[in-house]
Amino acid sequence: MSFALIIVIGWLYVTILVAANEPSLFVGILSFLFYGALPCGLILYFAGAKIRRQRRQYREAVAAKDEPDGGA
Repeated sequence: MSFALIIVIGWLYVTILVAANEPSLFVGILSFLFYGALPCGLILYFAGAKIRRQRRQYREAVAAKDEPDGGA
């Protein structure tokens, strides 16, 4: 996950510089959103999939351990 964060920080830096060089504020905001925020959000979402899966499995294991054993 830390490698993905390094990539995201670098990419956001580049897209901020590109957006700052756009001719108007509106185009700069759109270019930052579509070239920067959206791809970075996808990268972070996919990079965090393993962590979310592990947390879900842990919660299910704890819930299964806390359930009574079929009326015994």
